[in-house]
Amino acid sequence: MIALESVNKWFGDHQVLRDCTLTISNGEVVVICGPSGSGKSTLIKCINGLEPVQSGSIRVDGEPVIQSSAVLLRLRRKVSMVFQSFELYPHMKVIDNVTLAPVVALRHDKIEAVQKAKALLAKVGMAAYAERWPGSLSGGQQQRVAIARALATEPLAVLFDEPTSALDPEMINEVLDVIILLAQSNMTLVIVTHEMGFARRVADRIVFMENGAIVEDTPTAQFFANPRTERAARFLERIFTH
Repeated sequence: MIALESVNKWFGDHQVLRDCTLTISNGEVVVICGPSGSGKSTLIKCINGLEPVQSGSIRVDGEPVIQSSAVLLRLRRKVSMVFQSFELYPHMKVIDNVTLAPVVALRHDKIEAVQKAKALLAKVGMAAYAERWPGSLSGGQQQRVAIARALATEPLAVLFDEPTSALDPEMINEVLDVIILLAQSNMTLVIVTHEMGFARRVADRIVFMENGAIVEDTPTAQFFANPRTERAARFLERIFTH
């Protein structure tokens, strides 16, 4: 469903992705983790075409990801992204944030889009907030609206870029619980996160990155019980002893 082959990317003279090869199948939940600056967020932004790559290839549902407006439009119908900073439009009510892409980009009927948006807001526990402005919501509430918006285009996969990193601790679980429900519904999810307890619970596989490279791609149980690399073992030790 998602296939990366020998992907390399630079920002100027700094190489941020190094020969990354990764395949994600339909219905898989893959968590990408690693130390800060290891390339995790850049990797998923490249999958969604938000960042171009300098070499290698990325395919989503069989189609190459290239910097073409027509290709990127098709891509973003198939792959939605949830950002750490919510990225809701502050001048639009919650319901309008959720219906924007289906109505404007996909040309769906407005009445049908509103009905679907209300159902999605109910799914993430935000049905009562449809007519509210994003600025009146807590961070956790805004992120749940952002998840509903990501689902509104009926994507094949959803990418999460550290979805809880901007939240206060008491708001983290309300967002993680929504993601767990999505995982249980056999959606394809790719999640960048430092919440390793959550990763252990939800992921089929763990991809561990360091210095822009994928150094471990392991079934979840094996990663936590017996990581293949010393670097991953140190990473887990530091997280679970703090």
